[in-house]
Amino acid sequence: MESRLTLLGLLSAGPGHGYDLKRSWDHWFAASKPLAYGQVYATLARLVRDGLITQVESEPGAGPERKRYEVTDAGRETVEQWLLTPVTPAGDVQADIFAKTIIALMLDDDADRLLDLQRAEHMARMRELTRLKQDGDLRTVLLADHALFHIEADLRWMETTAARLGELRTEVRS
Repeated sequence: MESRLTLLGLLSAGPGHGYDLKRSWDHWFAASKPLAYGQVYATLARLVRDGLITQVESEPGAGPERKRYEVTDAGRETVEQWLLTPVTPAGDVQADIFAKTIIALMLDDDADRLLDLQRAEHMARMRELTRLKQDGDLRTVLLADHALFHIEADLRWMETTAARLGELRTEVRS
């Protein structure tokens, strides 16, 4: 998840302060990607610099001034482009597991054991996510489902790879 565009999207719902953005972020996204206050304010400064938001007012407070921001026309266009641009599916976990499998075969190590250990780790994570869903609200359930579906795909890939280890071993050794 890209925090810059997500924060810009949150601010597109209406003018707000950095504190408001952080609260909204924490409500919707902190479970999958925590965000520090410092990162919120640094991102706001970059969005102002890039002409995507503007400071509309400043209020004195107990601490630093509370600055209120709103999205510019360029910011709205950026959010619209972002929303309409499909996310490229990532295969990072499989790529890492694939690399480990190839290296294990190159080193004449036990690639089956490697895949078994990875399967166990995936299954443990699935159990955690399933428990999380039991008492979770809708956003928690949907985020857990997303992760579970990815884990299931990884597990299918591991099964397919395990079934082809002999063939892969021959290819690596040649």
